[in-house]
Amino acid sequence: MLTPWSFNLRHLAAVAAVVSRGSVSAAASTVHLTQPAVTQAIARVESLLELQLFERRTDGMTPLPPARALAARIERALALIGSHRVTTAQMRAFLAVADAGSYAAAAARTGLSQPTLHRALGDLALILRRPLVERRGRGIALTDPGRRTARAFRLARSELEAGLSEALGENRPGVARLTIGAMPLSRARVLPMALARFHAAHPDVEIVIVEGSHGELTEPLRDGSIDFMIGALREPPPGPDLVQRPLFHAGVIALARAGHPIAALAGDADAPTLPPLAALARYPWIVPSSGAPLRTGFEAMFRSAGLDPPIVPIECGSVMMIREILMQTDFLTLLAPDQVSVERQAGWLVSLGEPPGQFDRTIGITTRAQWRPSPAQADFIAQLDRAAAEPFA
Repeated sequence: MLTPWSFNLRHLAAVAAVVSRGSVSAAASTVHLTQPAVTQAIARVESLLELQLFERRTDGMTPLPPARALAARIERALALIGSHRVTTAQMRAFLAVADAGSYAAAAARTGLSQPTLHRALGDLALILRRPLVERRGRGIALTDPGRRTARAFRLARSELEAGLSEALGENRPGVARLTIGAMPLSRARVLPMALARFHAAHPDVEIVIVEGSHGELTEPLRDGSIDFMIGALREPPPGPDLVQRPLFHAGVIALARAGHPIAALAGDADAPTLPPLAALARYPWIVPSSGAPLRTGFEAMFRSAGLDPPIVPIECGSVMMIREILMQTDFLTLLAPDQVSVERQAGWLVSLGEPPGQFDRTIGITTRAQWRPSPAQADFIAQLDRAAAEPFA
């Protein structure tokens, strides 16, 4: 399977230079290679891709569409890497150590020896003229420059992966890959629906779902470890480097186990009326941690009625965990109706009605500000838009 680590970075730079300069001779001076070396570099990349990138003509080389797609991504990756002396082997070694947290763990993951990893990181630190790792007791940690370098390299890797996908198309297994960060509200209906439809249309695209809270997914998104995340949007936005786009709006209902003492106060099971807040405040609640939009609305709901918010002995955003706790205790919670549709149909949980206050949360997509989706990523987002536009029965 082709990955960015399959290629020589200078060979890729040569491809991008020929696309931008229009000839081998002009590209040679840009990438500091001889003309025969540039020609060999292009041939090597074409051989690995099993794809022709240029039309050879007497007056130069005309880039074909795959070369143009790949070159744009290569240029962005090279700008992030910041030095033409860095190699893909050094990038791979450094990211392996950064992700694993130690040379031993990185060696186990990659199959590279520890001396090879030490040498690669030492050479890389000399090339970039900055310390990348430091000793911490018996282990190691990234320095501040090391953390910035790791983020830049992860983003560069993402650009190269997208470039390979665009150059080759999505007809080769393992070429295209989506890594999606999924917050709780996206996992109930819209994301599964989009996943099913996308897979039917693109069976060879590999999809990885990384579940977590907004706080857990934001840094991997910034690093390029995930392509985009789906869930409740934040107000104010998380920063100028991230862009939020709405998909749909989601309200909430109060929930309890079937047979809960307070369920009788909700009245008609088909059209429940929320019991008095003073009665609800007498029970323990399970809601997300402070800072989450739902937690903020939960606390505001009681304070607006002149009540102290009830105790929250358990902070959690996992629907599966909340469901199990509610079914065995007198805890209460707030969730979107489509997050618990199966549990309510099975008679495990009952609605206590819609709470007062501002609980209409905007669910959407968060991406990096400079992110440019690959065709597969763009198609998946189109499926998300389609699923979000369909009414929930």
